[in-house]
Amino acid sequence: MDDRQRFNEAVLPHVDDALSLARWLTGNAVDAEDVVQEACVRAFGAIATVRDTSARAWLLAIVRNTAFTWIAKNRPKAVVTAGDEALFEQVELEMVETQPSPEAVLIEKTDAEHLHLAIAALPQTYREILVLREIEGLRYQEISKELSIPIGTVMSRLARARHLLIQRIGMAGQGKAGAA
Repeated sequence: MDDRQRFNEAVLPHVDDALSLARWLTGNAVDAEDVVQEACVRAFGAIATVRDTSARAWLLAIVRNTAFTWIAKNRPKAVVTAGDEALFEQVELEMVETQPSPEAVLIEKTDAEHLHLAIAALPQTYREILVLREIEGLRYQEISKELSIPIGTVMSRLARARHLLIQRIGMAGQGKAGAA
């Protein structure tokens, strides 16, 4: 099997997951596309090292490393991105296609925005573990290997990330109740 065929079989099925992770790490779709493109170039260069059983985790590790390199090179340290408007517009479009009531659409959009902002506000170490586990569906072992940290650290950071997320969402909910 040549490198191109191996790349097509091992990497391409996971590009959507890679793009999703890159969006969470960079904060917007355009930057995420740049990161995934660079990550795919890197993956193609190292395609001989991937095993079929770990292709997804391998690609996501490359995306993660590429994202951090890209962010360090292309963004000032003081810039913090809280959200991606295109992502919110996509969520809104998907809600309209299912034809729920306007009230249900507004509530769902607001909840999604609060969740997205709450995740984006987490410290980077907690956010990346939460995204890898809850959004990308990686197992603890895969996260441990990808981040080069002990599995116990993965578990404790994930628990802390969930706790902080619940606190942030709860505080946002209290703000809505107080405004009513």
